[in-house]
Amino acid sequence: MNSTTRETPRSTAAVRTAPLRLVVILSSNRQGRFGPVIGDWFLEHARPHGDFEVEVVDLGEVDLPTGLTSEVTPALDKTLEEVSPRLAAADAFVVITPEYNHSFPASLKSLIDWHFTEWSAKPVGFVSYGGLSGGLRAVEQLRQVFAEMHSVTIRNTVSFHNAHGQFDAEGRHKDPAACDTAAVDMLDQLAWWGHALREAKEARPYGG
Repeated sequence: MNSTTRETPRSTAAVRTAPLRLVVILSSNRQGRFGPVIGDWFLEHARPHGDFEVEVVDLGEVDLPTGLTSEVTPALDKTLEEVSPRLAAADAFVVITPEYNHSFPASLKSLIDWHFTEWSAKPVGFVSYGGLSGGLRAVEQLRQVFAEMHSVTIRNTVSFHNAHGQFDAEGRHKDPAACDTAAVDMLDQLAWWGHALREAKEARPYGG
């Protein structure tokens, strides 16, 4: 037997990178919103996924004005101090959005507009819900907005058409096979982009 020392293959656990910090944004803040039902369903898929550490930013609890200003009030400053560091620390995002009048909620646009570098060179996935369109028109508009933020949007989405009728009174999906598969596919793509972009920025900071 050759006495030359051979390198022992590293185990999968040894080469596993740190989990991605995933921020799930619950976009709707309207009274009687259906968003928490969709959000709870999605978190049941995101939290067990091996690539992510998950936290939620609920825009029903974040009050950002639609009018941008350089005169930041104490109340606004407090809100930004609570939410901005969480967005900055994220490696990836999933936006859960309804569709209002062929678009997305003003609460989400305010969150986006009050930040810039926090979105830069990070992947964004989408879970949408609504009537016949399933919120997909809102998602297509968001792709344009996040492109301006230097974000990378994930091709695969999860969409719920006529969402209220798809869940029972306890918030369980009545026929989950297709949407469960869609969620896994989107999360897998999000993880790939999240790791790739994080590693790229570590090698060469993004200058956009």
